[in-house]
Amino acid sequence: MPADLRAAPHPRLRRTIAASAIGNATEWFDYGIYTYGVVYISGALFPGSTAEATLFALATFAISFLVRPLGGLVWGPIGDRYGRKSVLAATILLMAGATFCIGLIPAYDTIGGWAPALLIALRLVQGFSTGGEYGGAATFIAEHSPDARRGYYGSFLEVGTLAGFSLGALLMLGFAVTLGDDVMRAWGWRLPFLIAAPLGIVGLYLRAQIAETPVFEELKNTRQPARRGYLTGVADLFRGYWRSIAVLAALVVALNVVNYTLLSYMPTYLQFRLGLSPEQALYVPIVGMIFMMLFVPMAGRLSDRLGRKPMWWLSLGGIFVCALPAYHLMTLGAPGAIAGFVILGLLYVPQLATISATFPAMFPTSVRFAGLAISYNISTSLFGGTAPALSSWLIGVTGDVRVPAYLMMLACIIGMAALPFMEETAGKSLRSAATH
Repeated sequence: MPADLRAAPHPRLRRTIAASAIGNATEWFDYGIYTYGVVYISGALFPGSTAEATLFALATFAISFLVRPLGGLVWGPIGDRYGRKSVLAATILLMAGATFCIGLIPAYDTIGGWAPALLIALRLVQGFSTGGEYGGAATFIAEHSPDARRGYYGSFLEVGTLAGFSLGALLMLGFAVTLGDDVMRAWGWRLPFLIAAPLGIVGLYLRAQIAETPVFEELKNTRQPARRGYLTGVADLFRGYWRSIAVLAALVVALNVVNYTLLSYMPTYLQFRLGLSPEQALYVPIVGMIFMMLFVPMAGRLSDRLGRKPMWWLSLGGIFVCALPAYHLMTLGAPGAIAGFVILGLLYVPQLATISATFPAMFPTSVRFAGLAISYNISTSLFGGTAPALSSWLIGVTGDVRVPAYLMMLACIIGMAALPFMEETAGKSLRSAATH
């Protein structure tokens, strides 16, 4: 029977999309409130001047990415051996729990150095759980989707990314406007972190209602025990699929340098480097992300027709050409900042919309979770999460506010160098690769 005819029925697929996307939303909700609250967090939990404390807070944000590869190494093989569903339940609990607990950390004035130490510990927990979240969610939704529409359905995982980040940003901004600066610095910044608890509970409930992927169930029922150890071993993964790992890691450099520079660093950059007011610096990315969310499903659907590689060529080439002009627009005030952000955001959409369909198809079912989680998170930890702190440091050293544009351009060159080696995965059956 054709794979598309055996795919999950629509009600089940809708539940799967919602359950997968809410984990991604929880991850990026944390990034949104941390990014938009970094001025309050740094003042409450770190010593030193405003500039020093902000740099420490950005560095702490980057620290969580150091353990993401460890999370991928742990969660990935577990997901390939025992199933995707149980891993996704564990990761959303850890992510939401760590975010919630950040809101409970006493201030630096109360417990001294224990405040940043506790924050670092919780960021490490968050990073470890995230190391299994994205690879598992992308694998889960891809293995449930019809092959011919995997780009369209997978794109909703990235709608969850933008929605979670936007929700976190809007909450932090809303509390700031409602409570005022003094209250936010005293205790108001904690409120958005506490909201992570009900978000995690809802996500766990949704994930408890869904079934394991049919592709994994087929493999579990057919593979021989002797082959299981070989295909799921980490050493054998690198030995047998090193090319897919290398290509995916290079593409993730392009993907996440743009992602974290554009989304996570932008409020800090606009306020402290370009001189926009705190309110303007917070509004600009929110407006841009709303535009992006509107176009993500359209780009995912288009990738099912045209292929993933043409979408990536359009995105990488467009960002390389437009990065410097867009950042120049941002120096012209709030309207220019919105225009520059929207230009780069819409050019980034063809990448963002297709990764959930592209990356899982690069590995067979028996090592798909591990292959995606490990390669994605190694690259993200080295080049993605560090991008905001690196941009801030390089601007301080060089005095050039165009540094984020240069980093984006360099990342796009790396992605374009790897793209010819990526196999076109549009329409590719994930079942045909089940025992590859």
